[in-house]
Amino acid sequence: MKRLPLIVSIVTVLTTAGVIGLAIAGIDTPEPLSPSQPLPEVVMVEGVDHLPSETAADWVTYADHVVVVNAVSEISVPPTQIELDRGEGLIGRIVTLEISEILWSREGAPVAPPDTWDYSAIGAQFTEGNTAEPYEMALHERPRVEVGHSYVMAIRWEPERCEDGESEPAQWRGLGEGSEIPYDDAALGNGELEGEIQSPQQFGAAAEEDVTVGGLEEQVAGQSADALVAELESAVPAAAPEVAVDTFSTTSDCA
Repeated sequence: MKRLPLIVSIVTVLTTAGVIGLAIAGIDTPEPLSPSQPLPEVVMVEGVDHLPSETAADWVTYADHVVVVNAVSEISVPPTQIELDRGEGLIGRIVTLEISEILWSREGAPVAPPDTWDYSAIGAQFTEGNTAEPYEMALHERPRVEVGHSYVMAIRWEPERCEDGESEPAQWRGLGEGSEIPYDDAALGNGELEGEIQSPQQFGAAAEEDVTVGGLEEQVAGQSADALVAELESAVPAAAPEVAVDTFSTTSDCA
């Protein structure tokens, strides 16, 4: 598969649910491809994690729940008029996830996990005004989250807050690259990753290339969810989290 590396700053894509504008605005649209360049099947994008997510300790520190989700449907989010006028931009996706199992919950989690979740997923890019034939985008080492596939996700509830004068609604969010694991046929690491279908062996080999010591993904690849739960139950939360778990700012309003 041909891939075109694309380095952008992404904070909210994939970790933001139901905030379409933020998910789209989180990507800097790259320069259009030269006509001489072949159209890539998938444009690979580097992301910035919302919170630490690589280890079991990260999960039990920052997540409220760890759940099994099934992607059951999706809708496209059309580009803005500005993008259409410019002839290049992004087509987003909202994927409906059904939560089929709760694997773990943090003691004192403020909100129970939802039955369904409208999840803002990375979509596609169009250039030269051609919205009919966009090419898919995928975040490096993350699932695109595609209909028909299952995943294990670590999620957290974040209350409404005001940031730089902009109101951000209360929402469910993921943690980062390490908090979404393919889970087709009840096998960790089996299924869709970067828009391709991978076996647990392929997933584990890719995860081992990561420099993270004690990374959760490679520890549980090819095993059932029971192995992941065992890792979480034996993990110790960070004594001094990088971001306060329960104290995201809610004191300011955006009246």
